[in-house]
Amino acid sequence: MNIFDPLASAHAALSSLFAGGPIGLAAQFFVDPQTVASANPQAPAQVATNATNATDASDAPAMTPPPLPSAAPLIKRHGSPSTNDPQWLSRHFGYAGQTHRFKLYVPSVYQGQSLPMIVMLHGAQQDPEDFAAGTQMNEAAEAHGYIVAYPEQPESVSLLRCWNWFRPGDQVRESGEVSMIAALTRELIAMYNVDDTRVYVAGMSAGGAMAVNLAVTHPDVYAAAAIHSGVAFGVADEAFSALCAMNDGMGKIRLPTGSLDGSQSRAVPLIVFHGDADETVHPRNGDQIVTMRRLLQGDAGGMLQLPATYVKETETGYAYTRRVFHDEQGVPVSEQWLVHGLGHAWSGGHPRGTYTDSSGPHATCEIVRFFEQFALKREAVECTSTNPSFGFSSSRDPRQRWVSAIF
Repeated sequence: MNIFDPLASAHAALSSLFAGGPIGLAAQFFVDPQTVASANPQAPAQVATNATNATDASDAPAMTPPPLPSAAPLIKRHGSPSTNDPQWLSRHFGYAGQTHRFKLYVPSVYQGQSLPMIVMLHGAQQDPEDFAAGTQMNEAAEAHGYIVAYPEQPESVSLLRCWNWFRPGDQVRESGEVSMIAALTRELIAMYNVDDTRVYVAGMSAGGAMAVNLAVTHPDVYAAAAIHSGVAFGVADEAFSALCAMNDGMGKIRLPTGSLDGSQSRAVPLIVFHGDADETVHPRNGDQIVTMRRLLQGDAGGMLQLPATYVKETETGYAYTRRVFHDEQGVPVSEQWLVHGLGHAWSGGHPRGTYTDSSGPHATCEIVRFFEQFALKREAVECTSTNPSFGFSSSRDPRQRWVSAIF
C-alpha cells in the first residue's frame, strides 16, 4: 500500500471486498482499482508525437501459421499473392511526454499504396502479441489487405494491463488514453498512407469498452467499431461503478452533450459480440451497447426499424443469435451477436491466445466483413461543434495538429 496515496486504503478495501465471486472475477479481468488515484488525467497543454522503429527480428511472424481449429472457417486470401513478406513490427510512440509501445502488422501486399487499417485494443492480462495470436486478426489482415495496429497498455499504468475506460478523463476527446490512441491512429495514417476513410477500431473486454469510448468521441476518425464482451459508454466513472455495471449490465448510459444535441455528425456503425455465459461482463451489457448506438443515432423511443434476427444451430460449435439493425433507408448500421454457451472469451479464437474459445462463430472474420461495408465520407464528417465535451474544430483537417517528424 502506498502511504502517500490518500485513496490507498479505499483501494485495498475495494479489492478485498470483491475478492471472490463473479464481480471479483470481473475485477481481475476488466478493472484495475489501483488506477483510481489518477482518475482524472488532464489534457496535455502541448502535445508532441512521434513514432520510432524498434523492429526485432525475433518478432517477425511465422510465414505459415498453424491451422485453425475445425470449428473456425479458414481465412481465404483476396486478390493475387504478393512477393513481399508481411511485417510484424515493434514500435514506440511518443505522446504528451510519455512513450507508448505498440505492435504493427503490415501485410505483404503493401507497397506504399493506401490500405485500410484496424486498431486492436487488447483486454486485461493480455498484450498485443497475445491478442494477435488469439484473434488471428493478422491472418485476416493478410488475406484482406489491412494494416493492423495494437497499442499496448503497460503494467506501469495498470498492473493488470487494463485500459482505463471508466475514468472521466478517458471518456473525452482531448485527454487521457482516448486522446493518445486517436493520436497514434492519426500518426499511422500519415506514416503509412492509410486510407483515412477506412480506419476501424476493435477491442475485447476492457479494450472493447475503450473502443466504445473512441467510437463515441472520435466519429470523424473511425468508420466503424467492433466491441467484444465490452460495455456501453458512460456507465461508470470510477472503479466501484465499473464493477457494478460489469456485474449486472444495468449502468446508466451517459453520452456527451454533443452527441445528444445534434452537433455530432454521425453515429459510428457497431458490431457487438457477447457470450451469454459470460460471468465477467454480464451479457446485458451487449444489449446496452446496442441501445447506446440507437441513442447516438437519434432514436430514443425505439428501433428505427425492427432488426432482422437470425438463429443458427450448429453441430460442432455454439449456436448463436444474430440481429441486424437498419436505418430509416434500410441500410445496415449495426449487428449484435449473442453466442450461446460462450464465456468471457473471443468467439472463434485460436488457443494460441488467452481468453479465446474456438467453438464459437469466427468473430474476426465477421468483424472484417462488417467493416468492409463502411467508409467515411470526408465532406460529411467535418466537425463544426465547439462543445468542449468533444473539442471539435470547425475547419481544420482532423490530422493536421498531429503531423510530426517520423524517424
